[in-house]
Amino acid sequence: MSQSIADTPAAPPLRVAQKGTAKLADAAVLDEFLLRPDPDDPRLTRPVQGIDESGQAIETRVVMERPLTLFLNGQEIVTMMTIGDYPGYLAVGYLLNQNMLRADDEIVGIDHDEELDVVVVRTARETNYEDKLKKKIRTSGCAQGTVFGDLMEKFDEIRLDPDARLKTSDLLALTRKINGAPSLYLASGAIHGCVLCEGDRPLVYMEDVGRHNAVDKIAGYMFLEGLSPKGKMFYTTGRLTSEMVIKTVQMQIPILVSRSGFTAWGVELAQQAGLTLIGRAKGKRFIALSGPERIVFDSDAGEGEEEDPRHRRKGSREEAE
Repeated sequence: MSQSIADTPAAPPLRVAQKGTAKLADAAVLDEFLLRPDPDDPRLTRPVQGIDESGQAIETRVVMERPLTLFLNGQEIVTMMTIGDYPGYLAVGYLLNQNMLRADDEIVGIDHDEELDVVVVRTARETNYEDKLKKKIRTSGCAQGTVFGDLMEKFDEIRLDPDARLKTSDLLALTRKINGAPSLYLASGAIHGCVLCEGDRPLVYMEDVGRHNAVDKIAGYMFLEGLSPKGKMFYTTGRLTSEMVIKTVQMQIPILVSRSGFTAWGVELAQQAGLTLIGRAKGKRFIALSGPERIVFDSDAGEGEEEDPRHRRKGSREEAE
């Protein structure tokens, strides 16, 4: 017996999965950012259908991941896996943090071919890093971070500002503003974020599949836009590893904060460099394992709010303990 279309059972409705439902910051707070994530950019995520734990059909957005091959003048340097936003900032920041660009270098051009997934940085100075490229170090970063040459090159020469200060009230305000900003993390997860801050103001917020990419994009932004590290603080969602400490010191930023935990070598290097290192910063809580003399306790620890559970990422304090 034939069955009409009208008799065919309807397919169960497709549930759209929501990664984050936290209250977003108001317009005045968002205006404080010089640059912040755009989770609505169609190049950065795409919808994928699947099923949830109950077997119900769902649709969720997942982060795009694409290769980007970096050339410095005529020399191929590395192929990075990235979400693909701000390739110029990423390229310049990567070269700076690899000590392949100098602070006084003149960049005469940055060319990005989106179809070929290639970015070329051109400098007035001739460069050749053939010997440096032979020494490769695979870091602990997500998305397979790679460092070329001596990991500690120039590290001991840098002197961080001893007069920099971080108020505990500013740190609490910053975490609220950063957690409330629209982001790829809230939209789809599977992403790391880094934020350049000054006082209680978040300035530049970058995200990527690897935290090393996010920090490199901020380094590139600072170089190309002429933004000084004086009075700045660096915030990251990732672990406080040796790589994160080294890059923050190379950027001459004296304070590094994370909502996640520490590695032993990261702490040792921070103490060696005189970097203020603060981890497990969530709501009113944090732990400082290096440079506590820069912290100004201007608010009662009991006055702050606990972090909203909707903002928690993996590696939360409760999970770590």
